[in-house]
Formats: sequence, C-alpha cells, structure tokens
Amino acid sequence: MIRNETEYQDAVRRLQNELQRLREQGKHLKELNLSKGEIKRVLDPVQSLRLQLQEEVQSYERLKRGEFDEIRNFEGIGRLFVALRISQGITQRELAERLGVHESQVSRDERNEYHGITLDRAGRLLDALGVDTRTAVLSVGPMRSKPLVEIHAT
Repeated sequence: MIRNETEYQDAVRRLQNELQRLREQGKHLKELNLSKGEIKRVLDPVQSLRLQLQEEVQSYERLKRGEFDEIRNFEGIGRLFVALRISQGITQRELAERLGVHESQVSRDERNEYHGITLDRAGRLLDALGVDTRTAVLSVGPMRSKPLVEIHAT
C-alpha cells in the first residue's frame, strides 16, 4: 500500500520505467526469433509485477479522491485509517502532531495497519482526522454466528 506522496511519485516513476523495460525486452526477444509463447513466458512475471504496481498507484489515486473500500466486521479498519489520512492530504508528521506522538509512531502504526489498536486509541485517531463515523448492524439472528457491522466515515 502506498502511504504518502513520496512513495506515490516513486511508484509512478517505477511504473514508467517498467513499461519502457518491458517494451525493450519484448523487442529484444523478438529479435532473437522466439515464438510468441516463449516471449509471453519470459515477460509474464515482469508484466505481473507492473500490473500490481499499477493497481497500487490507482488505489492511492482513489484514496486521494476520497473513495474508500467498504469494511466489514472491522476487517480493514487499519487500511481505512491510512486512507482517511491520505484522502485529507495530511502527512504522517501532521497526524503525529495532532495526536501528540512522534512521527515514527504513526509510520509504525500505518506499516502495521494499526493492528491491535484499542477502541480508545481509534477514537483519538478519528478525532485527530476530524472524522465522524456511524455504525449499522445489518444482520443479527440465529442463522448467523457473528453480527455484521459497518462503519461509514463522513
């Protein structure tokens, strides 16, 4: 997951470099008179990595526009916290200042996707981000062992 503008810019550069490298490698393999199947087998792993990087870049761009993925039963809540910071254009340093902690703490928390965060700490984080959340229990009943809860950030 791309977490800041520096990582984003680096990823965009790497994406452009990978595309150029793929073109050059494909041209070189054609010059060696390899079959289309052989060329595909050689280029597929590089293409796969490029597509993964492209997906990360597009995901970061969606976050900057404020488009978030839905979370269910608190799975992905840490990624949502990172996404909320990114969408508001707040740096890790600025968030750390708002929380009264060192920037390295925010960096560590985001790298671990806020694993094991307490509800109190999650509340402080949401306050620092200026986020108001709502929950909705969508299903509770004997057929379902775990209730489904959604959080909507506004």
